[in-house]
Amino acid sequence: MQNSNHYIYGRNSIEEQLMNAPEKVEKIFIKRGLKGASISKINNLASKNRIPITEVPGKKLFDMVGRVNDQGVVATISETEYFEFEDWLENLQPNAATAVLLLDEIEDPHNFGAILRTAAAAGMAAVVVPKHRQAPVNAAVFKTSAGTAGRIPIVRAVNLNQAILKLKEHSFWVAGLDVEGEELLWDQQFDVPMAFVIGNEGRGMRQKTSEHCDFLLSLPMMNNVESLNASVSAALICYEWRRQQLKA
Repeated sequence: MQNSNHYIYGRNSIEEQLMNAPEKVEKIFIKRGLKGASISKINNLASKNRIPITEVPGKKLFDMVGRVNDQGVVATISETEYFEFEDWLENLQPNAATAVLLLDEIEDPHNFGAILRTAAAAGMAAVVVPKHRQAPVNAAVFKTSAGTAGRIPIVRAVNLNQAILKLKEHSFWVAGLDVEGEELLWDQQFDVPMAFVIGNEGRGMRQKTSEHCDFLLSLPMMNNVESLNASVSAALICYEWRRQQLKA
């Protein structure tokens, strides 16, 4: 596993982190004089887990995270874990109720964070990302994910197309989301290990990645809407898969 140190900011993100993985929070900085129920809860959770809190001027928070909506609270996080693809796959025992998301160069951290939150909520086994041209797990990702980044493995692959081939060797079927997809999402039955590919926000899936998929899924579009945001599309796929698992 490889790690990356960073800040997270925002009351909900920090509260979620304190509730679910407080051992990763090193220190919390709160804007001097800030009060309220959410601040009290953060203080109580930090005290319970013996995490130091320091009151600082607002400028100090700006110096730490820049011009973002920090809501007066910033925390330092010790580690974000990335699993290496080969190691993760070696320890995986897939079955018909196993599904993963593969992100084909998602570059917007807000999309990435929203996808991580949905994947965790829907019960995906992992989110697989390429090592290059992919948004890193940073403060913006943590805020958008509301602290859920890391609840399920974030797996990095050197080559996403090679990762697809190896997933197939481990009994996965691979479905890509594409506006030209021949299968409507809810017409397809997901009763085998599944890997769903979500393409880049602007370009969609790369041609070679599309060719490696077993089939392509599409969503019906009305009123001349061309496509949906990558994180919205991922949410629809994750929850159609989850709906089918609940009925199985």
